[in-house]
Amino acid sequence: MAVKIFNTLSLKKEFFKPTKNKKVGLYTCGPTVYNFAHIGNLRTFIFEDVLRRTLEYNGYKIKHVMNITDIGHLTSDADEGEDKMTKALKREGKPLTLEAMKELADYYAKKFKEDISVLNIENPDIMPKASEHIKEDIEIIKKLEKNKFTYKTNDGIYFDTSKFKNYGKLGKLKTKENKTRIEINPEKKNPSDFALWKFSTQGGSAFGGKLGWESPWGKGFPGWHIECSAMATKYLGQPFDIHTGGIDHIPVHHQNEIAQSEAAYNKPLAKYWIHGEFLIIDSKKMAKSEGNFITLKTIKEKNFNPLAYRFLVLGTHYRKPLNFSWEALGSAQNGLKHLYNQVAHLEVNLPFGRFTSKLIDKKFKEKFLKAINDDLNIPKVLAIVQELLKSRLITNDSKLTTLLDFDKVLGLKLKENLKKKKMEKIPKEIVELAEKREKARKEKNWQEADKLREKIKNLGYEIEDTLKGYELKKK
Repeated sequence: MAVKIFNTLSLKKEFFKPTKNKKVGLYTCGPTVYNFAHIGNLRTFIFEDVLRRTLEYNGYKIKHVMNITDIGHLTSDADEGEDKMTKALKREGKPLTLEAMKELADYYAKKFKEDISVLNIENPDIMPKASEHIKEDIEIIKKLEKNKFTYKTNDGIYFDTSKFKNYGKLGKLKTKENKTRIEINPEKKNPSDFALWKFSTQGGSAFGGKLGWESPWGKGFPGWHIECSAMATKYLGQPFDIHTGGIDHIPVHHQNEIAQSEAAYNKPLAKYWIHGEFLIIDSKKMAKSEGNFITLKTIKEKNFNPLAYRFLVLGTHYRKPLNFSWEALGSAQNGLKHLYNQVAHLEVNLPFGRFTSKLIDKKFKEKFLKAINDDLNIPKVLAIVQELLKSRLITNDSKLTTLLDFDKVLGLKLKENLKKKKMEKIPKEIVELAEKREKARKEKNWQEADKLREKIKNLGYEIEDTLKGYELKKK
């Protein structure tokens, strides 16, 4: 069954056709690591995870690149204001050095990776850092200079958007609509022109007047947009298949990536552009600049399961705004607990290791595929899950196998939770004996392992060895 996705480039759903048979190049705009990611950011990463899982479920092999922006991202899309990393160094009382900047970036990158882990978001294959790709940035700027798309101002090297005839084609925006990026810099030829390289010693508020890297144009930093073009092209080639991000990237960041990449190489950057909507709180989008952001740490401190937030996100289509409230998160947590309990109460006859694809219900799998392949319609999938659980025509063994198959896309850890619940029902002494036996097996003390198995059996339980460890079940 073919996958259909909404392409911001054409503003319509399109059948997905990768450039290389079943291999897919996927680039997702990653975090700027000057602070903790907020749950609005994380909504985007959850939708991108669902996209990746859906493609994998359909048999595609994914090469997923997500950048870490640790330099060059200014507080204004108009290439003005302070560098976010420099601002963070001042906020935390650290010295204005590249070493301190790296230390700060590594800390917040680590925290970001912890967040995506507890949300059960699959790790990207490659997570390149912007600071380690200065050479690649310079190479693209040189190509643009050679192709006569650049000009120099007092504070940097700029891209002349008037020379790129299709500027604004993503989402069919017109250049004039971007005049809100106002002519703060009077040397800019057009309001939509953007920085490829910013000098660190001129207009020095952005970088403290001294930080930066040497380049053919002077000491400085790459522009935020050029970093993504350089890293995407290096690891995925050009054109690659899918580029994703939040809808806030459409008017500026992604327009600029397209313009500079196509002007440098005279071919498209990506075939499909997919964007997720905002998380809304108090009628405003959640953003650090708005001062209304909530982190995953706060959610955990309030005793919410991080997967309850994932469940909340899955309940709204990725192209629709999602209103966040603590009441909504509470309802999502209850909904997830109910789902876990529904699964736990399925009386099945086979241990996990014996569940095979033959037990997956074909009709429900077809419904599931139709929903996920229709532009990631996960809210519909959740309705299908409940329909499956309530069906009286399907055995519990088949229900559970089918649900575990669906969870390859949902990522709600149904199997892990079920195993945990089953273990909680087993007396502590039985679990301790099983652990001792597992230790004996690892030490290849087979005589002791057999003795412990027999002891467990005499106490009324069976132990089943699987590839991932053991499973206990009452006889």
